Amino acid sequence: MSKSKRKEFTGKHMALTMVGGFAIVAAVNFYMASLAVGGFHGIVVENSYVASQKFNQWIDEAERMEALGWETSVTREEDGRVLLTSAGVPQGAVVKAELRRPIGTQEFAELEFVPLGNGLYRSSVPVNDGRWTMRLSIEAGGETLAREHSLQ
Repeated sequence: MSKSKRKEFTGKHMALTMVGGFAIVAAVNFYMASLAVGGFHGIVVENSYVASQKFNQWIDEAERMEALGWETSVTREEDGRVLLTSAGVPQGAVVKAELRRPIGTQEFAELEFVPLGNGLYRSSVPVNDGRWTMRLSIEAGGETLAREHSLQ
């Protein structure tokens, strides 16, 4: 009978195991962080202190727009055009929108809307498939409404 000789597990082996394990964890964390940063196109301010000083002004502006009583909702039609349904918006309003992809590949689009009557407006061009964040702007009678909608 022959006895196989086992190699001894030394401190050197333990150190290599620990370093290798931490290297794998660090590599995965850096990879995941690069995916997160590269795929998010959120809004970033240049100076958070200056932005904080404007916060009350932004709240006042939002309350003023809500007091107009203009209501909006959006849907995408089968041909890709965006249909805006509004209530309380005066006749002759100018409706525009800026679109951006909230995640993934950066993509932007601008839309102008054609009035159809009865508070309906349709974009003059179709929008590519997928998820969009739409910043809507309606100007009428010296007033402006800015609102954000999700479009899928």
